[in-house]
Amino acid sequence: MSHYEERLEADLKRLRQRTHTIGLKVLEAQKNAVQAILGGDRTLAYETILGDLAVNREIRSIDKACHAFVAQHLPSAGHLRFVSSVLRLNVGLERIGDYAATLSRLAVKLSSPPPSAMVGDIQLMADQSQRVLKQALKAWDEGNADLARGTLGMARQAASAYDKTFADLLREGTQGSRPIGDLFALQVVLNRLDRVVAQAKNICEETLFTITGETKTPKVYRVLFVDRRNDCDSQLAAAYARKAFPESGAYSSAGWEPAEALDPRCHLFMERHGLDTDDLVPTPLNRQRDALNQFHVIVSLGGDLRPQVEDLPFHAVVLEWDLGGRLEGLDQERAERLLEDLYKDIASRVRDLMEALRGEGAS
Repeated sequence: MSHYEERLEADLKRLRQRTHTIGLKVLEAQKNAVQAILGGDRTLAYETILGDLAVNREIRSIDKACHAFVAQHLPSAGHLRFVSSVLRLNVGLERIGDYAATLSRLAVKLSSPPPSAMVGDIQLMADQSQRVLKQALKAWDEGNADLARGTLGMARQAASAYDKTFADLLREGTQGSRPIGDLFALQVVLNRLDRVVAQAKNICEETLFTITGETKTPKVYRVLFVDRRNDCDSQLAAAYARKAFPESGAYSSAGWEPAEALDPRCHLFMERHGLDTDDLVPTPLNRQRDALNQFHVIVSLGGDLRPQVEDLPFHAVVLEWDLGGRLEGLDQERAERLLEDLYKDIASRVRDLMEALRGEGAS
């Protein structure tokens, strides 16, 4: 290599080594913060808080080194992707360090260590987040695209633990055995551990971008349309969404008191408007939290959904669309006018929803 190439490679190696060192420090900080919470160790908590100051200083120093690298070497292609990823990686590592500091501050605020019912949950989420973060950092350090992809799968599985642990926390709260301040603190603990997993996913995505140039795949949103009978409105909304935005989402419909069959007037209307009616039958709403957890958005076209589903999923966005009129008791002419108005309203609302989820280019 030429002298210039040697210097460039040395600078790249130095940046990678510095991010590796910071990654190890935030891993240790998270581990110590959880230990401080579970053991009521205030000394360890305060040490972790102070340690985050050094992490922040080093991250700012690495940011400056990245800008200096760009100014000095004018990188392109892979080298530019690497420096760009280091800058974004630093944001994630700084946030993970901040999460550890927050956990440590909560550790000294708790009136006593967490109740036994919650210890297992906190340890489970801490172990999962540590494992996923460690794998993500390993993939980054080694430039291993296969490991990054595998770790993304691990992260998706780990993220599902939050809902269960949150439900356990709610049960603990109903017993009245802890001060309300402790319950809020424990909820924040679970949330920050969940966010570590999200940051680990970002590290994997930056690894893939650096190695292959792959950018994050646009998210496909799972949307459920619900009403009482699932014989017209919710079916119409799901069918229109499938036709208008096939690449942006996966769409389902259900009813909490489903009819035996699709309303024939609605069925004919959908066919005339080129909507797929194959195998459309009213489907009973599965009210179990685990079943509803799979949806990013739940749209009720029949009013407040809470009386029908007591335990709405924590991560889902639940919307209520008041569409007005119903087909019951209408003659054919009035039913046609109502369906036309209903279709226009649904189409407008679905477009607004999908553009909010995926942006103006939703398709």
